Amino acid sequence: MEKAKVYFIKDITPENIIKAYEVLGKKLSGKVAVKMHSGEQGNKNYLRPKFVKDVINHVNGTVVECNTAYPGARNSTEKHRQLIKEHEWEKYFPFDLLDAEGPDMELDIPNGKVLKKNYVGKDLAKYDSMLVLSHFKGHATGGYGGALKQLSIGCASSAGKTLIHTAGKVNNQNELFNNLPEQDRFLEAMADAAESVVEYFKGNIVFINVMKNISIDCDCDGNASAPCMKDIGILASLDPIALDQACLDLVYNSADPGKDKLIQRIESLHGVHTVEAAAELGFGTREYELIKLDEGE
Repeated sequence: MEKAKVYFIKDITPENIIKAYEVLGKKLSGKVAVKMHSGEQGNKNYLRPKFVKDVINHVNGTVVECNTAYPGARNSTEKHRQLIKEHEWEKYFPFDLLDAEGPDMELDIPNGKVLKKNYVGKDLAKYDSMLVLSHFKGHATGGYGGALKQLSIGCASSAGKTLIHTAGKVNNQNELFNNLPEQDRFLEAMADAAESVVEYFKGNIVFINVMKNISIDCDCDGNASAPCMKDIGILASLDPIALDQACLDLVYNSADPGKDKLIQRIESLHGVHTVEAAAELGFGTREYELIKLDEGE
């Protein structure tokens, strides 16, 4: 497999997110889903609607999200919709809670290493293409969160999230914490689920990671740690595996002393294994060419 192209812009602005999308040369057509993280109640690090509204309107997109499988303000449709209003997600563009009502859509994963099926919100069927717009940061169970996490846990319904977190054991969120698997099995389940969403859109999908407010904790944490590193930039690719690998490499190669906290979080949870498992499935590559767009400008 030839190297993937990953584009990098250091200056993080709404205009440069559009620039990163445009340089990919892939116009998303039909009804466009924009997969984002709506931010847990109390979280201060998530990407705000006002900051991303320009690119969402540029692609004529609808922001999509699913309910969670753990206690908090987003684990039921009623509570999640209230938080969506509080966080102003419906102020600038349409918002669709994909699994607001069942039944879930089931995606097959014939070559999955851990999972053979994935459950996503049934409203995913309304969309022809997807922009996966991810906030790159640490994660308390996955080590880090980027494009692969958004594709897998992010697109999964509450039942799907449970299935991924338990490596296929159960899909009832009430049984989640009694069925947690060995760590690498969970990460491999994430890779499996990510592949199912990529395959579903059949090439009509692009990926942007924003390395801003980089905490060791995910946006799903209502008491997330403050950012431990300075902002790094915007990265975009047609390959989610190469994109996440490039972000990890930028962290490891950074001169920022705060990187040690994030690296410790990533390595303590073997976070890179999600990228390894995804590459083994073959829906992308870890080999990439980093193309800097704002050098010399």
